[in-house]
Amino acid sequence: MTVTVESARTYEVRTYGCQMNVHDSERLSGLLEEAGYVPAAAGETADVVVFNTCAVRENADNRLYGNLGHLRPAKAGNPGMQIAVGGCLAQKDQGEIVRRAPWVDVVFGTHNIGSLPVLLERARIAREAQVEIKESLETFPSTLPTKRESAYAAWVSISVGCNNTCTFCIVPSLRGKEKDRRPGDILNEVRTLVDQGVLEITLLGQNVNTYGVEFGDRLAFGKLLRACGEIDGLERVRFTSPHPAAFTDDVIAAMAETPNVMHQLHMPLQSGSDRVLKAMRRSYRAERYLGIIERVRAAMPDAAISTDIIVGFPGETEEDFQGTLDVVRESRFANAFTFQYSIRPGTPAATMDGQIPKEVVQERYERLVALQNDISWEENKKQVGRVLEVLVAEGEGRKDEATHRLSGRAPDNRLVHFSPGPEGGGDGQPRPGDMVTVEVTYAAPHHLVADGPVLKLRRTRAGDAWQARQGAPAGEAGKPGVMLGMPSIGRPAAPARQEAPGCSTCP
Repeated sequence: MTVTVESARTYEVRTYGCQMNVHDSERLSGLLEEAGYVPAAAGETADVVVFNTCAVRENADNRLYGNLGHLRPAKAGNPGMQIAVGGCLAQKDQGEIVRRAPWVDVVFGTHNIGSLPVLLERARIAREAQVEIKESLETFPSTLPTKRESAYAAWVSISVGCNNTCTFCIVPSLRGKEKDRRPGDILNEVRTLVDQGVLEITLLGQNVNTYGVEFGDRLAFGKLLRACGEIDGLERVRFTSPHPAAFTDDVIAAMAETPNVMHQLHMPLQSGSDRVLKAMRRSYRAERYLGIIERVRAAMPDAAISTDIIVGFPGETEEDFQGTLDVVRESRFANAFTFQYSIRPGTPAATMDGQIPKEVVQERYERLVALQNDISWEENKKQVGRVLEVLVAEGEGRKDEATHRLSGRAPDNRLVHFSPGPEGGGDGQPRPGDMVTVEVTYAAPHHLVADGPVLKLRRTRAGDAWQARQGAPAGEAGKPGVMLGMPSIGRPAAPARQEAPGCSTCP
C-alpha cells in the first residue's frame, strides 16, 4: 500500500548499529520518499523522525530514551510531528517503548519495515500510537523502494536472520532464522545497480557464507561470487561477514579466480581460546580459523584480512587471553574491531559465572590494541612504494579539507589519502566514483598516504552518476565533506573499538 502525503512533509532517519541497519535505513528512506516525504534540511527538526535502533550496544535503551526525551519539547511544540521507532530494540521492547515514551507515534519491528508509511498515516488519523511487531519476515527488505546513500557503491542483502546461537548475541532472536534470497533476484539487483553507475557492491548477510542453507546448496555462496564476476561494469565485489565454521575452500577459490572479487576478508575470530569459543557457542576452534587464513593467503598472498575480537568474555583466564594474542600474532590482521565484553540482558552469557572485573578487561583490551596497532602499522609499511588503483570516496577522509587531499579505498579496502594535484593529473579533479592510480609514499597504522602526483585518472560512469546527483556541470570538482559514499560501518579507520559485541555484521 502506498500512502500519499497531502503536502511535502520532511523526514529524518537516525541509524544505530550494524550494516543491516544501515541497509534497512536506505529502505526506510526510499519508502518515505515514495510516499511523498522529503529529506529534512541540515539543522532542521523534521516532521517525521525515525529511529532505526540496535539492541546489542551496552546502553542501547538508555540512548534511545534519552534521544526520545530530547525530542519531546519539539513534539509538544508541533503536534503534527511524528516519531517512529524501529529496528532490533523495537522488536525486543515492543509496547514498552510507548509506555516509557508515550509521545512516540509508531513502533515497528525488524520484520515489517515496509509498514512504516501506513503506520504513520494510521497514527495521524487515529491520533494514537500504532505498535506493529511481526514475528517473522513479512517482505524481504530488498524488494522495497530504496534511497541509496552512494552513487558508486552499494550494499546488496543476500540473506536476513541467523541460525546460530552465540551466547553473547541477542540478534538471532530479533532478526529470526536465516532466510535467503533467490540467486536470480540478487543478480538482477546487482545488474540494476551497475546500470545506474555503481562500481562496487558488498554482499551482506548476518553470516553471509551460509547463504544457500534455506534451499539446500552449501556451495551457493561461491557460485554467487562467480556469477557476480560475469556482470559487465561491476568492478569490485566484497562481502561481510562470513562465519569461520561455514567457510569452505570453494569460496577461497571463487575469491582467487574471480577478477572483480576483492582480495579482502573480514572474518570474526572473537577469541583465540578454544575453551572460550566453546563457551561462546562458536562452532570452530583456533586451529580451524588459522587454517582458513593459511589457505586464503596461499591462494591470494596479497589478501588483507580483518576481524572482530571480544576481550573479557565470562570465565576468560589470562591463559585464554594469551591464546587470543597468539592467534593475532600469527594471523597478521590488517586491522581488527576489538570489543570489551559487557553484559547483554537476554543473552545466555549475561548469567554466566565468572564475569570479569572491568579493570581486568580494560588492561587486557589495552594490551590487545597495542599489539594490533603494531601489526597494522607493520603491514601497512609493506605497502609503501606500491602502485594502487583507488576508488575515490566522499566523506572518508576527515582531514581532507585541511590537508588538501582526497581519499578512497584500495582494492584490499585500505584507506588511502592522496594529493590530487592542481589539475588532478591533467584530466580535471577526481570525483567520488572515479578511479585514480597512485603510489603509496607513507604508511600510518590506520591509513596510507600517496603524496606524489596522480599517475592516472580514470573517469567512470560512477563519477558521472555522483556528479549528476550534485547537479554540477561536467568537469566540476567534487568537494569532500558530505557522507555520500559507502557507509563506513565495517570499514574501520582504526583497528580497535570499545563498543560491545553483537552479530558478525555489528562492528
